[in-house]
Amino acid sequence: MESEEEMNARDYVNGSKINHNSKEKVEEKDKEEEEEEEEDESPIEEVRLTVTNTDDPTLPVWTFRMWFLGLLSCALLSFLNQFFAYRTEPLVITQITVQVATLPIGHFLAAVLPRRKFRIGSWGEFSLNPGPFNMKEHVLISIFANAGSAFGNGSAYAVGIVTIVKAFYGRSISFLAGWLLIVTTQVLGYGWAGLLRKYVVEPAHMWWPGTLVQVSLFRALHEKDKQGMSRAKFFLIVLICSFSWYLLPGYLFSTLTSLSWICWAYPNSVTAQQIGSGMRGLGLAALTLDWTAVASFLMSPLITPFFAIMNIFAGYFLIIYIVLPACYWGFDLFGAQKFPIFSSHLFTSDGQKYNISAIVNHKFELDLQSYEQQGRIHLSMFFALTYGFGFATIASTLTHVGCFYGREIYRRYVASYKEKEDVHTRLMRRYKDIPLWWFYILLGLTLAVALVLCIVLNDQIQMPWWGLVFASAMAFLFTLPISIITATTNQTPGLNIITEYVMGMIYPGRPIANVCFKTYGYMSMSQAVSFLSDFKLGHYMKIPPRSMFIVQFLGTIIAGTVNISVAWWLLNSIANICHDDVLPADSPWTCPGDRVFFDASVIWGLVGPRRIFGSEGNYSSMNWFFLGGAVGPIVVWLFHKAFPKHTWIPLINLPVLFGATGAMPPATPLNYNAWILTGTIFNFFVFRYRKRWWQRYNYILSAALDAGVAFMAVALYFSLSMENRSVDWWGTQGEHCKFATCPTAKGIRVDDCPVY
Repeated sequence: MESEEEMNARDYVNGSKINHNSKEKVEEKDKEEEEEEEEDESPIEEVRLTVTNTDDPTLPVWTFRMWFLGLLSCALLSFLNQFFAYRTEPLVITQITVQVATLPIGHFLAAVLPRRKFRIGSWGEFSLNPGPFNMKEHVLISIFANAGSAFGNGSAYAVGIVTIVKAFYGRSISFLAGWLLIVTTQVLGYGWAGLLRKYVVEPAHMWWPGTLVQVSLFRALHEKDKQGMSRAKFFLIVLICSFSWYLLPGYLFSTLTSLSWICWAYPNSVTAQQIGSGMRGLGLAALTLDWTAVASFLMSPLITPFFAIMNIFAGYFLIIYIVLPACYWGFDLFGAQKFPIFSSHLFTSDGQKYNISAIVNHKFELDLQSYEQQGRIHLSMFFALTYGFGFATIASTLTHVGCFYGREIYRRYVASYKEKEDVHTRLMRRYKDIPLWWFYILLGLTLAVALVLCIVLNDQIQMPWWGLVFASAMAFLFTLPISIITATTNQTPGLNIITEYVMGMIYPGRPIANVCFKTYGYMSMSQAVSFLSDFKLGHYMKIPPRSMFIVQFLGTIIAGTVNISVAWWLLNSIANICHDDVLPADSPWTCPGDRVFFDASVIWGLVGPRRIFGSEGNYSSMNWFFLGGAVGPIVVWLFHKAFPKHTWIPLINLPVLFGATGAMPPATPLNYNAWILTGTIFNFFVFRYRKRWWQRYNYILSAALDAGVAFMAVALYFSLSMENRSVDWWGTQGEHCKFATCPTAKGIRVDDCPVY
């Protein structure tokens, strides 16, 4: 303990006695300043740990480098993603690839471009090289490239409408109608995003977890490389290896895409091939040495957190290896054994493929007489389960979010109005904001053009003007709550099933009207959420809002134009594109995504849900999945409240479990098996035992693999495929599972299949 002399001595500084009242005031002032600093910080811990609280407003963003690399990457990304969209393994080149690939190019341009300044009239001086390549330029380039893709979907959703009209229905649609359809559906979402920006971007509690991955990557890429191999060198080495290797699965040895060895062991067994086929069966023990099979549909597993991979694995295993076999072999539900176990085609009651063109009349509507003659449409067991679990997914998402996140979402939404501006919002006040009237004009013009499209070109798109108004109202109504859900939980419920179900009930018999309604309703909402996510990324990275507006808008127009141009070129230059029953075994142009889009247009639009899932159809019992999906999370939540000590109960995420196979079809078990295995290796074992390597190179590896495969695929097409030069041997004749698509019911006769 201190003596009295020591205590007195502490009260003197430089021979003067300290006034204790003044001392307490100083301490209180320091404490208040600390509290103000804490209040100034983001209230979200993840944001505090990831996003810097500083900004340099002098950094140039409106540079030649940004425009050159932004325009180039936007056009190139749109070209590649649309090119791959028609292939059996439709690799999606993501924004992360652009982030990684443009960094060394940006530094190269900063090193070689002249620094001379040019005077442009009264505008001032301009330089091709205003200094080092900076992070803000890099962010704008990435947003430019990603503007036309909602949450990594690759190409504009509306391109699918043009594809099914030309390739599947064999009808005509003009380039102008297709272009207007794509641009208006994409830009309409931008209008919604602009109106809602104040509510879900500026508030600190609307934190958008998905953007933090990009923020982390930008910061990691702009750190200086001092130890080990540089990221640029690693990227180049992997790019060359990926480019070179893809010559094998992409041309010389295409069987490497699906090594279904069970089919080889049992060449005459239908059941064995149904179990072992990676492309048309359950994919048990099927392997792949093709990166496109790993990263197709689900995107790269290297950028997906391990907990998400395990959630998807749990749902996938439950559905594919327990529910599906039980329904097919155990209970033979809906006469499942008359049809393939895994197929996205539509069938007649005797197992033959349904002749869709026979039930479409000259008005491009349902011919009831021909439909009744051919009979009801039947689905493969897995395709039927896909819709059932799709119903359960959307219902369970709403109740799961309501039960487990509802109070938190409401609290954060209310807090967003009462809270003080955090440091990020305060720093963004330095820049001129986007006037709301820009968005009003953009929204008004887009709706006007879309109305003209619906009225003047109605014979091509079928949708009446009131359909546009209804779809727009539905999209706008759902955009705010779904944006809030995404901004706080990173879950994004989709409106695709709801929109096509509603339009199918109201306006049946018109397939193109249905998919147009779905695109204006569902896709404009998804595009709005994607734009808002980009706005939040710009908010965290301190990008001037007006620069964001121009880059996003121009990127959307350019991407949509490139998408329709590439689609038009391929649809008119490749014979039998999308018709997998007449294409060669090694042809990559099978359009799996568009096949499902086409089938959806038949189910919901042409025939209508009443004749499939209603009283006039075979699958009315699938509607119970809506109720099961809605009730399931409530049951889990009640168990959690009853047994709070059991911490594993709230980890049961039914929307993830039900939606695990949401990409199937067109995705196959091969894609899922390869994706889960690769993701586990890198995001569990490498992350756990080689964390420094993972932190430094994991995202770089993913981007380089994507880029190498993409460039080789395009090179092969232009150099060999367009010249009809192919290699024909055992290794280019598919996966050798010719009986995987056969039925197993007795007495069903299908071409090239044994009869039981």
